[in-house]
Amino acid sequence: MLARKEDAYLYDIPVPAEAAPAVQAEVPREPLLRHQLNTNLRNCLRAVFFLVACGAMAVTLLGGIGAKSGYTLLETQQKAEQLEQENERLKIEIAQLKSPSRIESIAVQELHMQVPQNIYFSHEGE
Repeated sequence: MLARKEDAYLYDIPVPAEAAPAVQAEVPREPLLRHQLNTNLRNCLRAVFFLVACGAMAVTLLGGIGAKSGYTLLETQQKAEQLEQENERLKIEIAQLKSPSRIESIAVQELHMQVPQNIYFSHEGE
């Protein structure tokens, strides 16, 4: 509040007309440097920006495609490995099913066949 009173006091003092500064009308000045737009440079920078953006998108897309193909390759390798294991298991099962002792036991037990006691061979001479 005191600052306001002091300001008010200083401005209440009458100032003689000779001591008052003359108000001069300001003449608008032209700027020292004119800004001209360099449209060629702007267009070149736009082209560079779009090329960089397209390159970044291409790199991203190619990375995604590479990752997808990697996952597909891994899945295919796993399926091939499973099929190879299944193939080996089936080969063992086939070998067991083809064994002569198994065939003989099925013939005797289920079909009630008998093994012959005497075996005769005939051979025709020349």
